[in-house]
Amino acid sequence: MQPKTKERLSNFRRANRRMPRRRMDIPTDKLVYKNPELLAKFTSETGKIIPRRITGVSAWIHRKIVREIKRARAVNMM
Repeated sequence: MQPKTKERLSNFRRANRRMPRRRMDIPTDKLVYKNPELLAKFTSETGKIIPRRITGVSAWIHRKIVREIKRARAVNMM
């Protein structure tokens, strides 16, 4: 079944494209709130957390990154 218009088809393809290559270079033991230099790689200049589809990390690592960023914010390290 095809979408009705070309615009819907392009939106469908854009939403369902493949993830970028997985990043495996992140040491999970270094992902702690006391390491704001590493966590800053996953935030934008305005402080927003960069989504997983952009960073290419796995889901469980991304959840850990988000948790640690929020902890670092709570203790004013970020």
